[in-house]
Amino acid sequence: MGVGLDRVVFDEEYSDLIQDAITRSTIRGLVGFGAIKAAPEKGVSRGRFRIRSRKLKRGRGSGSIKGAAHARNPSKGVWVTRVRALRWRLKVAKDRKEIDNVSYKKLYKQVKGGQVRGVKHLLDLMKEEKK
Repeated sequence: MGVGLDRVVFDEEYSDLIQDAITRSTIRGLVGFGAIKAAPEKGVSRGRFRIRSRKLKRGRGSGSIKGAAHARNPSKGVWVTRVRALRWRLKVAKDRKEIDNVSYKKLYKQVKGGQVRGVKHLLDLMKEEKK
């Protein structure tokens, strides 16, 4: 039946047939006949979890925010995200042959030095390099 011993249920009406069963084939026949059944699986109730999740969703407004802006989103993380975006933009521009290697190196150093404010600023600098 593919279940554990705890889930095997014997029907009381066929107890004499079950006691007489000796071979595996007889047991299989009783299973097919319905004298031996598998009890349904017991699950874990999700009620407590649902109550807890409802409570967790409450009180998440802006008034509950603790810590400074830099504590929640540190300035280093902002810096890393910005630099990665700028470097990716530079790489794409170099691959598309929008800028040559010399200007790529120059702009890359500017990004590293913190001279580039954002992607839009970088695009403006790239336009100036083309001229």
